[in-house]
Order: sequence, then C-alpha cells, then structure tokens
Amino acid sequence: MAVPTMTTTEVSTSLDERSREVFRRIVESYLEYGDPLGSRNLSRLLPMALSPASVRNVMSDLEDLGLIYAPHVSAGRLPTQLGLRFFVDAFMQVGDLSEEERDTIERQIRPKGSDLPMENMLTEASRMLSGISRGAGLVIAAKNDTTLKHVEFIRLEPTKALAVLVGERNQIENRIIELPAGITASQLTEAANFLNANLAGQTLGELRGQLERLKELVASELDALSSDLVERGLAVWSGGETEEKPTRLIVQGRANLLEGLAGSEDVDRLRMLFDDLERKESLIEILDLAESGPGVRIFIGSENKLFSLSGSSLIVAPYRDGDDRIIGAVGVIGPTRLNYSRIVPMVDYTAQLMARLSRSGQ
Repeated sequence: MAVPTMTTTEVSTSLDERSREVFRRIVESYLEYGDPLGSRNLSRLLPMALSPASVRNVMSDLEDLGLIYAPHVSAGRLPTQLGLRFFVDAFMQVGDLSEEERDTIERQIRPKGSDLPMENMLTEASRMLSGISRGAGLVIAAKNDTTLKHVEFIRLEPTKALAVLVGERNQIENRIIELPAGITASQLTEAANFLNANLAGQTLGELRGQLERLKELVASELDALSSDLVERGLAVWSGGETEEKPTRLIVQGRANLLEGLAGSEDVDRLRMLFDDLERKESLIEILDLAESGPGVRIFIGSENKLFSLSGSSLIVAPYRDGDDRIIGAVGVIGPTRLNYSRIVPMVDYTAQLMARLSRSGQ
C-alpha cells in the first residue's frame, strides 16, 4: 500500500479528536513499553467511551495515513517511522529543565572544586547522556586551539617515532609519526629543540600561520631530514593544515543499544552503525546534521542514511565557541522508542554547558 505524502499540518488537520487520542496512546505506549497496543486494551485507556470495534475502525484510518502498522496478524498496532515523526512534530511537549536537573548535569560533567581537562569533561558528558537515555551518548569535539608548551620526539622503530606534545594546561597528546628515512637520534633531538625554541607559547592557529615563514629558518638552521620532521610534528599536533572538521569521537553506553535486540541480524546492524561512526566522514556527517538547523535536531530511523540500516534515532545539538563557530556536537543514539521529550532538553542544556566550558577554557 502506498503511503500518502502529507505534511505534518495536513495530517494533523485530517484527524479528529478521537483519532488523535487513539494515535497518541499508541505512540506513548510504544515509547514506554515497546509493545503493540491492541484495541481492547486501548479502549480502556481512552478518556472517551469507544468500543474495541470503534477503536479498530480508527486504527484502520490511521493505517491508511501511514501512521501505524500491525507487526503481526491479529496483533496490536505500533507507530511507523512517519508516525513517530508526526508525533514528535505535532504532539510532543518539551519542557525546560529544573534547577536541580541542571545542577545534576553540571556536577556530573564538572564536579565542584575539580579542575578536569576538557577531554575528561567531554567523556563525562557522553557518559551522562548515555545514563539518562539508556542509549549511547555521543560527543564530537574539535581540536582546541591550544597553546603549545613542549615538544619531544621518541624513537620507537627506525622509521617511527612518538611525538609527545604538551599544551599550556599540561594537556598531552601522543601520536605515532613516520620518520624520514635515515634520521638519527641527534636529529630527532635537534628538531624537538628547534620547535621548543621557536614555537612554544603560541596557539595552534598561530603555528599553522607561521609554518611557511619557519621553512626559511628550518632550511638555514637544520638539514633536510630535521626540516621534514619539524613539519610532520606540526601536522600531527594541528591535525593537518587543511583539516577543519572535528576528529574526536567519544561514545559511551554502546552496550545499552544491545539490550533487547531480537537476534544476530539486529546485532550485526548495530555493529555496522558503530563501524560507520568510526569513519571520519561519518563524524563530519553528524556535525553537518547538527549544523543544518538551530538547536536540537531529531533524526528518526532512515531520515539520515547513517542510521537507516540500524533503525536508530539520533538526537543531536551543536555547541559553539565565543565567535559563534560550531566546534562540536553532543547527542544520543538510541532505538526509535527513545523518550524524546525528556532527552531533548537534556541534550540542549548539555550543548549549552559544553559551549560555556569551551569558551572559558573550562
């Protein structure tokens, strides 16, 4: 049966009071319990007097609109993806958080009196969102424009070294880099000394801007091998000269999504989802989704291709720096029967909090 293409307003105006009430009860039951709701049980829940037969007639009309379906013969009804979208757009009421709820979020992400680095707070934000949603908490974060304090190269193999880069707040980033062929231990030390003498105390943006000018100094003070290593070190720290999109993905609560899966096919779809998330283009896609509109965005099932196979929903909101540039996003991945009205304000406030913490440097 072809499902008619109608806007939320058109669907809403086509429903009378009892149809809206039947539909709302079916969706709310699904979001709370996950099970189909039958006409007999539904007739007991309604505020108006409707027999099971009358309820079945209303259900048939809702099926014709593509809002609900029967998963099995003689079963009750569940909302379709279109029905969930209609419910979110037309019925869902999102309230503001209480002061107590805001305080709880803040205490979990940044306990009072603590001096956690930003990386730790991002992890706590992801863990908190996972806890409240019983889904997976998601944080995508841009590299901070950190001031560099110290650089060191440690040889691991003849062609590999560990680049240790320390920020002014003692943030440490370790990356394995490929070494130019034939480089010696003294050249590793020489390159690190050059970086520490010329680049310490500057932000990453400033370092990238000075790289061309420094090439002349490198050519006059260091040989070609050390010059190559200096450039590699800068690229490792900055994430590459042309990279503008965030590269850090933090996901907490993956095991939550495994609960209640019916079989191996569901588990395989979920694994595919997380494999996709590990790929950089998927991070960029999620951030683009967050950027495509103000505030919190809700994507249900196949409304975006990343989640179409796993049948998951994504609730996501961007957060911004002091110049109103989007520098990351926070969100929740979960089954389509998420508690949207509770999670949306939580995600929204978490995004506001991460923006505030990013602007203050904590």
